[in-house]
Amino acid sequence: MGLERLAAVMQGVHNNYDIDLFQTLIKAVADLAQSGDLNSQRVIADHIRACAFLILDGVVPSNEGRGYVLRRIIRRAVRHGHKLGIREPFFYRLVNVLGTAYPELTKNQGLIERILKQEEDRFEETLDRGLRLLEQAIADLQDKLIPGEIVFKLYDTYGFPTDLTADIARERHLTLDMDGFEKEMAKQRDRSGAGSQFKMDMSQQAQSTDCQSEFTGYEKVQDDSVVTALFYEDKPVDSLTAGQSGRIILEHTPFYAESGGQVGDKGHLIHGDTVFEVEDTKKMGQAHIHLGKLATGSLQIGDQMQAKIDAQARQATARNHSATHLMHAALRQILGEHVKQKGSLVAPERLRFDFSHFEPISTEQLSQIERLVNQQILLNTPVQTRLMALEEAMNSGAMALFGEKYDEQVRVLSIGDFSTELCGGTHVHHAGDIGLFKIVAETGVAAGVRRIEAITGNRALDWVAEAEKTLIHISGLLKTRRDALEDRLVQLLEQNRQNEKEIARLQAKLASSKGKDLAGKAKEINGIKVLAANLENVDMKQLRTTLDDLKEKLGTAAVVLATVVKGDKILLVAGVTKNATDKIKAGDLVSHVAKQLGGKGGGRPDMAQGGGNDPSQLAAALQSVTEWVKNRSE
Repeated sequence: MGLERLAAVMQGVHNNYDIDLFQTLIKAVADLAQSGDLNSQRVIADHIRACAFLILDGVVPSNEGRGYVLRRIIRRAVRHGHKLGIREPFFYRLVNVLGTAYPELTKNQGLIERILKQEEDRFEETLDRGLRLLEQAIADLQDKLIPGEIVFKLYDTYGFPTDLTADIARERHLTLDMDGFEKEMAKQRDRSGAGSQFKMDMSQQAQSTDCQSEFTGYEKVQDDSVVTALFYEDKPVDSLTAGQSGRIILEHTPFYAESGGQVGDKGHLIHGDTVFEVEDTKKMGQAHIHLGKLATGSLQIGDQMQAKIDAQARQATARNHSATHLMHAALRQILGEHVKQKGSLVAPERLRFDFSHFEPISTEQLSQIERLVNQQILLNTPVQTRLMALEEAMNSGAMALFGEKYDEQVRVLSIGDFSTELCGGTHVHHAGDIGLFKIVAETGVAAGVRRIEAITGNRALDWVAEAEKTLIHISGLLKTRRDALEDRLVQLLEQNRQNEKEIARLQAKLASSKGKDLAGKAKEINGIKVLAANLENVDMKQLRTTLDDLKEKLGTAAVVLATVVKGDKILLVAGVTKNATDKIKAGDLVSHVAKQLGGKGGGRPDMAQGGGNDPSQLAAALQSVTEWVKNRSE
């Protein structure tokens, strides 16, 4: 029967929406609404429960997968709130109404409310404009089909999921042109670029030759093996000669192929005087493909090769990969268990980790994450790997990537009891081998997705040394000790602020002085004092200040002021006192002058701004103001 149907029977009602839980939610919505539309109230009551529990399960709004489902539900609820006349964020406030029946919901209420409010705020920014566009499109319809271009624009520009647009269409007894929508989506995908042709071609080649490689790199950094396949210009060949770029498949290899965010190994394949420089390693099908150039000698299928990876780069990569696992665990401890990996890059120089989170990470939180990782490094816990059945691994609590396909046998990597994940990459033997972990950047890369970049080992030590060098240099410039840098900087900033205030005061005084001098040059035309002048070494703010002073001094006036900045850029302001705007408009006046200077302008009847880029015509344009005012004021 389900819990709600059972509750309906026990409570003597004939509709799930009439049971006590829904009635409490519906009443809360009704208290916020200006409309009594019961259908919208029920939609919102149903959706708040779905959204709260999705977030509780670690889903955050995004543009793909489960996150996009959540985003669609939230936006549908917000739109129904809009129908009820609710114009302020409201959806997140209903989490509290769900009550205390679910302890985990109560425990995470603050997090759920923050995520919902942030998403609601983001959608509210575009909801009104999107609805206006849709209303206009509906008003212009010749039939009952909303064009695919409009559906796509609502989706792409205003964040309207197509099912939300379809909801609105059904309410108006209209349908959507989904064929047209799909055509627009196809155009966008074409603009974004197609997938890697290399990957497709090489995958087909590897499969067509039925090639396989055994990876021995977990235990070895060099190994002896036999060439089983060669490729030149994307075609299978029997041999390569010096100078040719090609691809090699070995029977077994210590070279790690790019996978799971870890970059492929570099190094050399050597056979006597023959040296093949491996620039990258990729996995296609069951084969490891060594990409590079034959530097010397010649190479044939069946040749015995000594495969030697760049051990130093491998070790740097391993440090970054193990640090990524520690950071993932630290993120979940500091930010919450909703954090899930969305992508990563593990290279010798750095690590990059993308993860689900709904807001920027504070400086304090970054510091906590960094400290937590470094504490684990100091513990120097052994890094253990085990081969396990997939089901056994998941039951042991190992983290896996949602949507990733795994074999029945998986590799589980554990760093003490701090981090346990499924991973096929290469790692350090002890956490202490990482040396030092340093976060260098935190940014947003997509809605609901943040990115951290970090460094380890020698690069982290170099970063600290460079930061130390910079601090010492700044201390010297500010003539103070390192431990007094902050106080000295605050002092200088305050001093600078006071200087800026004094400069502004002096500039205002200067502008007032200029205004007094200029006021005497005004000509009276039909009862209006007219002044047009070019001021040197001033900015727009000073022009406006001087304009206001002149309008006040002249009483009934029309004033145009100009200045030339950056060689040929002209700034213009025009002002007309309110008692003269019935005859002359400042917007028309500044436009008249700007057009002569190759520019344009506009504004209110009493004040307007403009510009141009032809200083050679400035004098003539200003001289024309008197005649223009005379013609307009007669």
